[in-house]
Amino acid sequence: MAQHLFISYSQPDRDAAFALVQRLEARGIRVWIAPRDISPSADWAAEIIDAISNARLMVLIFSGSSNDSSQVRREVERAVHKQVPILPFRIENVLPSKSLEYFLSAQHWMDAYPPPLEPHIDRLCDYLDTALGAQASSVEHQPTHGAETTPAINVDATHLRLLELELARQIGPLAGHLVRRAAQGGGDLDALARRLASEIEGEREQRIFLEACRRIGHGK
Repeated sequence: MAQHLFISYSQPDRDAAFALVQRLEARGIRVWIAPRDISPSADWAAEIIDAISNARLMVLIFSGSSNDSSQVRREVERAVHKQVPILPFRIENVLPSKSLEYFLSAQHWMDAYPPPLEPHIDRLCDYLDTALGAQASSVEHQPTHGAETTPAINVDATHLRLLELELARQIGPLAGHLVRRAAQGGGDLDALARRLASEIEGEREQRIFLEACRRIGHGK
């Protein structure tokens, strides 16, 4: 269940990002930000993927630095893929690069210039306080259910490794974590393959992956 806001930023904008976090948390809004909320010795990429997947909204601290950041671009891509809303908080008067414009063109923007930054942060906090209030209230009133057992997975370690290699061809080094997480949902090789295909952008790429998984299942 989505529980927090995910703050995406580039390192040169750290002060602005943590100033926002401080104000949000003072209002009782739960926030996730790296590296503060990454556990010691944890898999950095895995923690970020999980944090984005469980976020109610991503606030992107947008600047010239984040515009050129490959890490920020990957975070934005994952948020779009997971249908997590993104709110770009533009602290500099710059336009998004083509790679980011593709993902952000339909998003609502909030400008945070000219300086000082503090009044803009207050305005953003006011907006988020109102926007998230109704959502939080509806979540609190959802019925709870008893504990569920983890479904059994009917895929051996060799096939899991082959799935990971095929997924890595499409999305890179995040594949290992996604395979382990998908395996927690149980099922056979076909079910796991369909679950993982949803992590891939593009119908053609998904078909290629599923066809490769079918070959794995038939030992070819």
